Amino acid sequence: MTSSTSDPAVSIPLPDADATNGSAEGRIRVSDRDATRQAHMQSVGQRPGTLQIHPGSLNPRLFLISYDEDFFQEREYFDYDALLAFVRENPERRHWIDVRGYNDLPLMEQIMTDFGLHPLQMEDVLGDYQRAKVEVFDKNRLFMVSRMTDFTSQWEIDDDQLSIFTGPNYVLTFQDDYDDCLEPVRNRIRSGMSHILRYSSLYLAYALTDVVLDHYYPTMAAIGDYVEALEDRIFHGRTDRRMLSRILHIKKDIVRFRRLVYPERDKIAEILRLPDDIVPDDIKVFYKDCYDHAIQAMDLAESYRESVTSLVDLFMSNQSNRMNEVMKVLTIISSIFIPLSFVVGLYGMNFQRENPHGGINYLNMPELYHPLGYPILIGVLLLIVIVQLVYFYRKGWLTNN
Repeated sequence: MTSSTSDPAVSIPLPDADATNGSAEGRIRVSDRDATRQAHMQSVGQRPGTLQIHPGSLNPRLFLISYDEDFFQEREYFDYDALLAFVRENPERRHWIDVRGYNDLPLMEQIMTDFGLHPLQMEDVLGDYQRAKVEVFDKNRLFMVSRMTDFTSQWEIDDDQLSIFTGPNYVLTFQDDYDDCLEPVRNRIRSGMSHILRYSSLYLAYALTDVVLDHYYPTMAAIGDYVEALEDRIFHGRTDRRMLSRILHIKKDIVRFRRLVYPERDKIAEILRLPDDIVPDDIKVFYKDCYDHAIQAMDLAESYRESVTSLVDLFMSNQSNRMNEVMKVLTIISSIFIPLSFVVGLYGMNFQRENPHGGINYLNMPELYHPLGYPILIGVLLLIVIVQLVYFYRKGWLTNN
């Protein structure tokens, strides 16, 4: 395979932070709920197909990978017209046009016109909150949406939209971030030994969908490790006030992850039902494998959701047990002091030794006037405490057994 690369003097730096709405690392992310609310509010009352740039979008970067069995070229283009000219001048080769970032509405409209995309489809691309789906347009071209996921260092699921358009000799992808999970596909093309080089562009679309699905597994593995760590802390009594909040937060993320995987399964099932003139049988074989991966990811998500639900029950049971232990200690202390309080209260009453006539009242607690009354009372109180402790111990109330 021969390789043609870009000019060595041309580097691929990140755009200047002053020229964008934020860098790939420093961009402030809003929550999915807030982003969806903003997008819906912006489109209220507008004509369907009206294109809008999502707040916080990055400036677009254009990447092109051109290949066949004997040719490979990978390059970032800073001039869209040059990229389009190269694609049109090489119809015999296959091309992967990767657009990262949406913050250039005229460019997005130009791409839509040049590649014959419907305004409603482009609206879905720029909206960046679509669930996974597939649509057929121009009789045999596909528009697919997938959700790329990652488990961040803040212990939450981050997802980005990947929009895929297929053509006779190209695949056009859009994503609103510079980083993605598609590097394994790029490495396969670079190796010069992948099936991607020999199959049609539909196989490249499959490979992109497959790597997105495969990336669900490390995301779920990270979630599983986090759930096990929480479970271990609960079992060993190392809980704090934020434990329940952490459990409910990861439960929310798992439910959200399941909402991402469920449409992906439906999308692949719909691809498998498409006519053979749109998706040939030799490509559907690979999508069947994708379908199996989607089912497995859903099973994992369901399993972890049940685990977290059990974790909530375990935490509440642990808290209840701790409360019972506290109440048991307090009850034992109260039980010990009740008879002591009775004795000292009884002997603390005011009794007169002499009656008004100068006689002695022998029935008014004569032991109050015994010369050894105080040490005897202390001894009696200690004896009561010892008898109670022995009784509580034999009942098992003073141990955890």
